[in-house]
Amino acid sequence: MTVVTRFAPSPTGFLHIGGARTALFNWLYARHHQGKFLLRIEDTDRERSTDAAIEAIFEGLKWLGLDWDEEPVFQFSRRGRHAEVALELLRSGKAYYCYASRGELTEMRELARAEGRPPVYDGRWRDRDPSEAPEGVDPVVRFKSPNEGVTIIRDLVQGDVTFANDQLDDMILLRADGTPTYMLSVVVDDHDMGVTDIIRGDDHLTNAARQQQLITAIGWDAPRLAHIPLIHGPDGAKLSKRHGALGVEAYREMGYLPEALRNYLLRLGWSHGDDEVISTEQAIDWFNLENVGKSAARFDFAKLENLNGIYIRNADDAYLTGLVAPVLAEKTGETLDPNRLKLIEKAMNGLKERAKSVNSLAESSLFLIAKRPLVLDEKAKGLIDEQASGILMRLADRLEKLEDWNKDDLEAAVRAAAEAEAIKLGKIAQPLRAALTGSTVSPGIFDVLDVLGREQSIGRIRDAAVT
Repeated sequence: MTVVTRFAPSPTGFLHIGGARTALFNWLYARHHQGKFLLRIEDTDRERSTDAAIEAIFEGLKWLGLDWDEEPVFQFSRRGRHAEVALELLRSGKAYYCYASRGELTEMRELARAEGRPPVYDGRWRDRDPSEAPEGVDPVVRFKSPNEGVTIIRDLVQGDVTFANDQLDDMILLRADGTPTYMLSVVVDDHDMGVTDIIRGDDHLTNAARQQQLITAIGWDAPRLAHIPLIHGPDGAKLSKRHGALGVEAYREMGYLPEALRNYLLRLGWSHGDDEVISTEQAIDWFNLENVGKSAARFDFAKLENLNGIYIRNADDAYLTGLVAPVLAEKTGETLDPNRLKLIEKAMNGLKERAKSVNSLAESSLFLIAKRPLVLDEKAKGLIDEQASGILMRLADRLEKLEDWNKDDLEAAVRAAAEAEAIKLGKIAQPLRAALTGSTVSPGIFDVLDVLGREQSIGRIRDAAVT
């Protein structure tokens, strides 16, 4: 049997981080079993579903590298099929028309609460003859759920979870206007799409009991279920925006690499020994449901940032340059020409050593494309006093005489200048860094000289010395 998983978001907002992890787990499970990963857009809430949200879901999944195997299914377009199944249940006596008014339902719930009972539908139209129906009331169609015994969910993460049937009321399948409800639509779509395994948040466990009752009544085979714990904030509270409950696009804008975010989400609730840095290939090979924990995972920005830094340091320089280019273009208001891009790529190996995000990488790259005279920050200005200016001028004279402009010869020349001035290397390197970059932090100073080239380096040194 081919394993088929699905990710089924509602397009009422961005692709949030919890949804991204659910998609990742489904994608990995399908890829591990050489199966299919399907995408279904549950757009039955017509008032809140938007095209912008649908596009954000598509773009978020693509950016994360979670490709789906067939054309997306749009749930609303299948409402005729959903209603067909409900009417078949009606004909077979497994569903019924309910004519209870809104007022009756409100009164019913209030009475149940007052008597300490669950505020559920009391089944008053379950066995009544429709001929008793009041005039002018459009009925809903309710499922005739079993009201005795228990429903057991055999969950691959949570284990066996038991629900008393008398606590699950007769859910609505078709609303008064004939439109299907979420519960019915999900069951029918999962069946028709051939879904074999459902991996979703454990907030769907009660839904699973209701859906299993419905599947049994129809006579279909039930998919395997795995309900994964939700993601909480570092303080153990429900995940909120202050914790990181943002859209996937926000993480992209903050400068996280998709492969780093995938790795981090994988480790939120799943483990493989002590492994922390896990490639996509390893994740596909190793992923299983046995290693999904039962406790809520805690989102930690510091850990994500640290992991992102590891991925940046190990990333290809050309790849990083491509990511940095649009950020720099936005910061400077200019599109970078090929020569400046080559300059950044040449410096990337040194730049990425300290970077924790694409944005910080772009920030540290700005000095490479800055126009002369360079603007020095306050700390950098403080390093270039009258004595340092003289040292820099004499260093510029020495560098102008170099026949070859390469890192080894540049290091030798700077060290010789320090000896000639009778000062430690740091006393010349610090003002030199300030002159070349406008900052007190940069890649190795000999790398910077090498990357900037003869004309730009000597020009910046002289500019700073006479400021």
